[in-house]
Amino acid sequence: HSVSRASPNLTFVPACLPPDPMEVEELQHFVSSSKRLFVMTGAGVSTESGIPDYRSEGVGLYARTDRRPVQHAEFIRSASARQRYWARNFVGWPQFSSHQPNKAHLVLRDWEKLGKLHWLVTQNVDALHTKAGSQRVTELHGCTHRVFCLACGDQILRSELQEQFEALNPTWKAEAFGVAPDGDVFLTDEQVRNFRVPACRKCGGILKPDVTFFGDTVSQEKVSFVHQRLAESDSMLVAGSSMQVYSGYRFALAAREKKLPIAVLNIGPTRLDHFASLKLNSRCGELLPLIV
Repeated sequence: HSVSRASPNLTFVPACLPPDPMEVEELQHFVSSSKRLFVMTGAGVSTESGIPDYRSEGVGLYARTDRRPVQHAEFIRSASARQRYWARNFVGWPQFSSHQPNKAHLVLRDWEKLGKLHWLVTQNVDALHTKAGSQRVTELHGCTHRVFCLACGDQILRSELQEQFEALNPTWKAEAFGVAPDGDVFLTDEQVRNFRVPACRKCGGILKPDVTFFGDTVSQEKVSFVHQRLAESDSMLVAGSSMQVYSGYRFALAAREKKLPIAVLNIGPTRLDHFASLKLNSRCGELLPLIV
């Protein structure tokens, strides 16, 4: 597979030591002992594909800038907030949508094919697990590659919307300053002012990416589905997440309640460190390929 030979992009990956042979052995034992592994991934799985995260020390969005992601209530309430969001997203989309899976995504896909991985839940909205070929996957916070209408529910592909943006804004141009984790870029208010946003083609309603913005909640239906998959599993691996967001953390709490062994692979501390069976401080794309 061509991607598996690609060198990782470490721009947004925090510094860490190479995997310790003892750690490799411990994770190998953990995975070998699992028959139905439940995996939850976070931004740390995608940083090696060149997508920054929010919280990593020194390299995350919060460390590099005072910018914050759009809030759900603001997007719903304010036409100018939507204009700003979509203008930035329009500029960032060609680059964001071109990111490719890295070794970590491919390993998890292979574990699924081998019947080792029972279910994968990702907190990422970048579609990289799907691009890698994973099928037993739930996108907990949705996916930026889909857009839907808040009024009638009609769904379109984000790539289709890009064409609508281009048609509506034939002469609009903006140069981006830096890229953010969810695919948008930094633009000034002046740049955004004349950007035109299309309405739903079916009903004229407001278009929103099919993602859970900050301040919004994951649907109860999706949460129940993930709890069911967890109930069928015999162990949990958290890869590339500090689990600071409750929507993902609740499943680790449920796994602890069920007394499932939990392994955590993440550079830096996580909310699970005090009750995980195993904590590994390595790059996902470096350690996971060493497990057979």
